[in-house]
Order: sequence, then C-alpha cells, then structure tokens
Amino acid sequence: MSLESILSSINSFIWGPPLLILLSGTGLYLTLRLGFIQIVHLPRALVYLFKKEQGNKKGDVSAFAALCTALAATIGTGNIVGVATAVQAGGPGAMFWMWLVALLGMATKYAECLLAVKYRVRDKQGFMAGGPMYYIERGLGLTWLAKIFAVCGVLVAFFGIGTFPQIQAITHAMHDTFSVPVVLSAAVMTLLVALIILGGVKRIATVSSVIVPFMAILYVATSVVIIVLNWQRVPDAIALIIHSAFNPEAALGGALGYTVMKAIQSGVARGIFSNESGLGSAPIAAAAAQTKEPVRQGLISMTGTFLDTIIVCSMTGIVLVLTGAWQSGMAGAAATNYAFSQGLGSSIGATIVTVGLLFFAFTTILGWCYYGERCFVYLVGIKGIKLYRLTFIFLVGCGAFLHLDLIWILADIVNGLMAFPNLIALVGLRNVVISETKDYFNRLRLTHKDNDEELA
Repeated sequence: MSLESILSSINSFIWGPPLLILLSGTGLYLTLRLGFIQIVHLPRALVYLFKKEQGNKKGDVSAFAALCTALAATIGTGNIVGVATAVQAGGPGAMFWMWLVALLGMATKYAECLLAVKYRVRDKQGFMAGGPMYYIERGLGLTWLAKIFAVCGVLVAFFGIGTFPQIQAITHAMHDTFSVPVVLSAAVMTLLVALIILGGVKRIATVSSVIVPFMAILYVATSVVIIVLNWQRVPDAIALIIHSAFNPEAALGGALGYTVMKAIQSGVARGIFSNESGLGSAPIAAAAAQTKEPVRQGLISMTGTFLDTIIVCSMTGIVLVLTGAWQSGMAGAAATNYAFSQGLGSSIGATIVTVGLLFFAFTTILGWCYYGERCFVYLVGIKGIKLYRLTFIFLVGCGAFLHLDLIWILADIVNGLMAFPNLIALVGLRNVVISETKDYFNRLRLTHKDNDEELA
C-alpha cells in the first residue's frame, strides 16, 4: 500500500461523520442560541470593519489589521485551487455544502474570536497572546488539551495550510502561465517570506492590510465581469449546483462516482480549508486586536468567513460551473485558469487568476507563520521563535517539489486534527459566549446608542 493511499484512508476517517457532525452541529447550535447573529448583525459587523473604536484599548494592531492578518491566512489557494478540487471531486453540489458550512461557520468564527479576546494575556515580550490554547487553559482549565491544540497548530503551519499547498500553487502557476522555472519561483518566494516574517506580527499585518483587500477586490471584480458576460448561463449553473447537492447522478446525467456524501465531504473539507471556521486559527490573530469589547471583535472576525467563502469562493465556483471548466479534466489552478480564460474569451483571465493566486497564497504563508509561531511559543516559550521561523522558511522552500494530491491530503489531515480540541472548547464555553453576547447587546439597548464606542 502506497503512502498516498494510507494517508487517504486516514483522511477519510478524520473527515468522516464525527467531525462533520461536530463542525456543523457546533455552528448550528451557536446560530440558534445566538439568534442567527451572522445574519441579523452582519450589517453592524461590516460597519465595525471601517469604524475605529474609541477609548483605552489593549492590543497590538487595529481590529481591521487583525482581520486582514486572519484573511491573509484564509483567502489563499483554498479559494482558487481548493474550490476547483472540491467541484471536481464532489461535483457542482459541493458548492452548496460549502455555502452552508460557511453560513454556520460564521457563528463559529464569531464565538471563537470572542473567546480569544476575553481570555487573552500579555506575553513576556509585551505582545498580546491569545487563541484556543489560552481559552482552553484559562476557560476550561484543560492545559493538556490546550497543548494538543498548540501541537496541531504547529503541524498545520508546517505541513498543512501554512506551507506546502501555498508554495506549490504559486510555483506551478507561475510555471504554467509565465514559464518561470519552479526552482526560481521557490527561491524568490522563500526569500520574500524570510524578509517579512522575521519582522513579526506588525510587519505581517501591515503587508496583509495592503495586499489582501486589493487582490480580493480585483479577483471578485473579474469574476463579476465573467458572470455578467455569461449571464444567460448563470440560472442553469445555480440550478445545477443546488440539484447536484442532493441528487448528483440525476443532475449530472448519471455520471458515476458522484454521491451526496462525496459532495458533502468535498464541500465541507474544502470550505473549512478555505475559511478555517472551527479550526481555531483566526482567534490567534483576533487576540492581537486593539479592542476592549470581545463581542465587537467577534462580529468583525465573522465577516472573514463571509468574505472568504460566501464572496470569493462563490465567484470561483460559479465561474467553474458556468464555463464547464470543472469537467475539463484539468486539476487545481489549471482548471480555474481555464475557466477564467473561457469566461473572458482571453488569456488575460489566466493571468489574473495566477496573479491573484500568487498574492493570496503568499499572504496565507505569512498569516500561518504567525499562527504556528504563537502555538510554538505557547509550548516552548519565546526562546524557540528563531528555531520555529527557520524551520518554517525551510519547509516553504521544500513545498514546491511535492505531489499535488499528497499535499492536499496531508493538509486535510492536520486541519481536522486541529479542529477537534477547538470545537470541544467552543462547546464547553458556549454559555460564556452566550452571556457575553447578551450583555453586550443589552448595554447597547440600554444606552440607546448604535455603537459600542460610548458603552461603559
């Protein structure tokens, strides 16, 4: 039995019914108990993105910069390569399940980032430190579970989302589109990563705050142009996505290999890979935000899932389906390149996808370096930072030369392992989330104010 088949079996077990039920069940429970907060208070959350909080605030970076750091880690290959692999593996119906898990995931993201701010501490270097390892330890009192999460976080940074899928996507896209040798791209990317991550969270946040909004707007705008140019096919594409989510063989003309379970598994796994709701990664960035209100940062952070999956991933998925590129036989970024070129009727589509992929993947590397570093510091202290960063840089350089399927399987495995301790903590601390939320909105109502800047 090959290594790839062994890892595939492990991946199928981890991403089987228990984790899918725990992920969706946690999101559904929080959605119901918090009164559909991700829908009711989404407008408020979007306003908070661009509205500075007044008063004395703890934290290292602005709330917007903290969100951009989180988005840097989430908007990446999952939005371009991951969506393509999900639709190819599970059919167009995988998009529906990706949307559903994102909607529920917004409540999950809200809860975990609220807890991150509530239980954060200031480390020996004077920086804010927080995330699941801190709310597991300080909220639940389970230090051993916090350490398990931290170990999994380091593994995801080293072998999952943080390195291999990103650098592999960058180097191969540059080779396919611009004929740049893989070795050269890998060397340049590794050098750039080294220059930025050695500057710490503030440098990462600064770079992310510039790159992420610009590239997301360019990518979405291009997708909208394609959808407008092919508007006649859009209703059929949406119908195919919804129909094949529940009855794939009928929707796809009796195509073999597409099942409802495969659509669910592909959509949920790729959706979680992309928006990371429930993994416990975004709370690490949220903990650094300059805010005094955990609920406020929770609201801001949940927009990350909305922007990542409901907006950016949807653009990729719809373009793939309406152009028929998901059936092209191409894999990963090549399928998305083909879809955008077909949609625009020009090779400029592939160029835009490649440039978007390059920047998205690059900022994901930066964001996940920070996440893994915080987990590593939690385990061994600040003395281990240099070792961690050097190891991370080395692995970035290696990622370009691994096989695509093996990379995604390995990433899925470590992602799933990271999710378990965080979801246990969210369930255990659910009453804290609910009480904090009620208190915050009660204070807003009592003061008849529409913003938190004047709350006591």
